[in-house]
Amino acid sequence: MRQKIVVRYSQSFKQQVIADLESGRFSSIVQAQEHYGISGAGTIKNWLQKYGRNHLCAKVVHVEKPNEKDKIFELKKQIKQLKEALGQTQAENILNQEFLKIACEEMGQDIESFKKKAGTELFTRQDKPEK
Repeated sequence: MRQKIVVRYSQSFKQQVIADLESGRFSSIVQAQEHYGISGAGTIKNWLQKYGRNHLCAKVVHVEKPNEKDKIFELKKQIKQLKEALGQTQAENILNQEFLKIACEEMGQDIESFKKKAGTELFTRQDKPEK
């Protein structure tokens, strides 16, 4: 098994990287990361947040059309409805299984043999034309 190498950066190193970003030596966090060989994707960003330099982090702006927002809302609403319907169906299935167990116990019959018998009767009834 390979040993994992954990890199710890000194306080002065972190401050140097932040100072280089503030001075404009690097135009992005990625440039500073490449220059100093820092492998962690969020390492410098974490340092900036820790030392109160959030203004140096790139801002993410999400742009969408008005109908996209409505579409997302409708899809989330539909997912919620489907989850509720699935839950209802699962609950009904559990109840039906319990009713089957109770009915088989009262009839003195094994559940598996009842299922086999009922399944074959169902298929033979469907194949026969009705009178």
